[in-house]
Amino acid sequence: MNLPIRPRRNRRTPAIRALVRENVLTPADFILPVFLHEDATDTPIASMPGVTRWSLEGLVKEAGEAHALGVPAVVLFPKIEENLKSARGEESANDDGLVPRAIRALKAAYPALCVITDVALDPYSSDGHDGVVERDARGELRILNDETVEILCRQALCHARAGADIVSPSDMMDGRIGALRTALDGAGFQDISIMSYSAKYASAFYGPFRGALESAPKEGDKKTYQMDPGNAREAIRETLIDEAEGADIVMVKPAGPYLDIISRVRDCTQLPVAAYQVSGEYLMIESAAAAGWVDGRAVALEALTGIKRAGADMILTYYAKRAAGWLR
Repeated sequence: MNLPIRPRRNRRTPAIRALVRENVLTPADFILPVFLHEDATDTPIASMPGVTRWSLEGLVKEAGEAHALGVPAVVLFPKIEENLKSARGEESANDDGLVPRAIRALKAAYPALCVITDVALDPYSSDGHDGVVERDARGELRILNDETVEILCRQALCHARAGADIVSPSDMMDGRIGALRTALDGAGFQDISIMSYSAKYASAFYGPFRGALESAPKEGDKKTYQMDPGNAREAIRETLIDEAEGADIVMVKPAGPYLDIISRVRDCTQLPVAAYQVSGEYLMIESAAAAGWVDGRAVALEALTGIKRAGADMILTYYAKRAAGWLR
């Protein structure tokens, strides 16, 4: 055949393939989500095989091992004791609460580790929602936006005082990025970054996570504040609003089923873009690998590469520590 153009030449050897590779995963791409609780023991999470709910001591050890492998950041998700939960989540702003103590322990042990905190009410809410709940005149459930934002500001300030590097509001309330930026700046925390869950969808892929934190809504769902999976343009609107209000990093969640959204968000903003490979994505890979149907390591790395290829600058993934080890 007389073919002057043969694309396979660029795939002929491992060395050539390495030279022309467009996207390369590194441990520096990853953020490790970690679950913590007040117990002195570390507890495997039944809904997420291979993932643990850590004691403070175990958390520090786990974060240190991930950091030594090149993972630059962790994000904290607390399981709060039932007796500390309330309708307005007052425990979320307790300077001696679980998250502030974890932040201080991590920063004392690893000053260079980037510590990110989740800013939302659902772990602290007796209703299990990301916002304050009330009933309207017809008895229907309503999430109070502005009242919730005030509480989120107190929570973010609590985390900042403890030494968090980045606060990450996952609530999807309107106006919370601007309010958080104003609150942080007004308290002298101009250097604390905000990583916003800008396009967080009302996804069925979150189920195992809610089991890990025991934070599922007691009634109703989250569809009045999390986004409709059928919408794409709305993600751009939310992202641009968050950028205008002062977000430093924007996020798409989930990642794998929303690669098109990651790509669109990447095209519409100059801000760094994060993507969260959520618990359901993780569990599907782990379940298929445990059954012997797929090569779990190969599939996990391929999925993470796809997320990066779509435009993510950083990936929140439960594979962060393992993937960092594989890549090294």
